[in-house]
Amino acid sequence: MSEAVVWLTIFVLSVFVGIEVISKVSSTLHTPLMSGANAIHGIILLGAILVTGYAESTVQLVVGLIAVVMATVNMVGGFVVTDRMLQMFTRKKKPAKSAGTDQSGAAA
Repeated sequence: MSEAVVWLTIFVLSVFVGIEVISKVSSTLHTPLMSGANAIHGIILLGAILVTGYAESTVQLVVGLIAVVMATVNMVGGFVVTDRMLQMFTRKKKPAKSAGTDQSGAAA
């Protein structure tokens, strides 16, 4: 069996395991898991940068740069989604009433 087939098999199996694990998570745990996943994506981004730095051919460099871009988008998008999810749990401040106006906003 060639090495490429082994790596492809590992990749496909990891995708299936990832889908199964994520689909079983309850909605109350998504925010903490997103924060943990963002940390992992940061490590993946660092790894992609390191591997791309050792590229010996143009194809390796292009694939590495694509991996860096995709890992960056994934990590930043995860932080944006986590921030929006956390904003759902914050209370909105009521606007302060200014002195000298009645309830309709007209000056007294």
